[in-house]
Amino acid sequence: MRSKRRHSRKWALLLFCACLLIAPHPAHADPDDAAERAGKAVQRAEAVLEHATDVARAAAGRLEATTAAMPAAQKKVATSRGVVAAAQTAANTASRKARTAQDAYATVAGRFDQARDRVDGARERVDEIATASYMGGDIARINMLVEARGPADMMQRLGLVDQIMRRQQEDVQELVDARREARTEQDRAGLAKRAAEEAEADARARLGAARSAQAAAERARVALDKLTQTRAAALRVANAQRSAVLARYEAAKAEEARIEAALRGYSLKAGDGQYGGGRLLMPVSGWKSSDYGSRFDPYYRVWQLHAGMDIAAGGGTPIRAAAFGRVIRAGWAGGYGRYTCVSHGRINGVGFQTCYGHQSAILVQVGQFVRRGEVIGRVGTTGASTGNHLHFETRFDGSPRDPANYLPPCLC
Repeated sequence: MRSKRRHSRKWALLLFCACLLIAPHPAHADPDDAAERAGKAVQRAEAVLEHATDVARAAAGRLEATTAAMPAAQKKVATSRGVVAAAQTAANTASRKARTAQDAYATVAGRFDQARDRVDGARERVDEIATASYMGGDIARINMLVEARGPADMMQRLGLVDQIMRRQQEDVQELVDARREARTEQDRAGLAKRAAEEAEADARARLGAARSAQAAAERARVALDKLTQTRAAALRVANAQRSAVLARYEAAKAEEARIEAALRGYSLKAGDGQYGGGRLLMPVSGWKSSDYGSRFDPYYRVWQLHAGMDIAAGGGTPIRAAAFGRVIRAGWAGGYGRYTCVSHGRINGVGFQTCYGHQSAILVQVGQFVRRGEVIGRVGTTGASTGNHLHFETRFDGSPRDPANYLPPCLC
């Protein structure tokens, strides 16, 4: 039974943490703080439902955990949708830039091809000039001048030779200019190609980011759906346990009434001790996990009195008498589990008692006198308990009062 209770509590906390970790956390979210809030919510539910059934406590734990996780999960879904939209926009923009860069590269590459064709054409003409020179083209021009028939013919032939020479020079200059232009276009084409490749790589990366964001958004949506389903199932279980829980509450109220009547009817004997006021001894080394007072159960809409202070401590931790007195009750007490009460005499004519619940072991007997600080039992989780702790009570003629008024303020 105890292992089931611990398992239910752990299950609720793990459920919450798992839901936080299913999808990436939104910016500025602290999963540790969220998990701590959920853990405290589960603890509050367990404290309120101390006298409920194990099934009801487990359902309430799930309900508290899922309710605490719901806002973060809803925010995660909304945030992830925004991330998807932004990533898709970036991917579309990058794709357009990549297409523009590819078009620019195609244009520059076309100009380079034209420049290269021009170089090839100029080179062919220069090659023809070189071949003609090698085959005696210069001698042919001289022979043409020698064969002139007169001064007028000579001048005409000189003009023709000059025209041929200028044409050859222009062809050579055309080759030089074409090569320079080709190198320039080649450099531009290289830059355009690199720009296109970088744009394509950026577009692929942006598209991958958009797909990852879409996958994260889907995980967030699935996580929220699981939370919603788990919460709905927990509500169904809690509602199904209503009759059993209310019966438990009535039984707990009846047990409390019996304890009050028994302690109120206890006839003080000489030597029970005289509590002189002042602070009681801290009965166990631990930390306060729950206060004294009336609690409202939001699941079953009933009030119940938590008649003492819960002090969490490890199982088996020694429990010490808070003051000198006589043991007047030591045994099983329903939801209180193993329960001991010690009478400390009267204050202003009213009997004063301290009581110790949920013990794993009772080390004293009824009628036994105990000293202040004497070990009277061991911390446990018997009865209606959700974990190892001491339920410590201060009572006047059986009526419970807040132990915080009588213990050291530091609880040490």
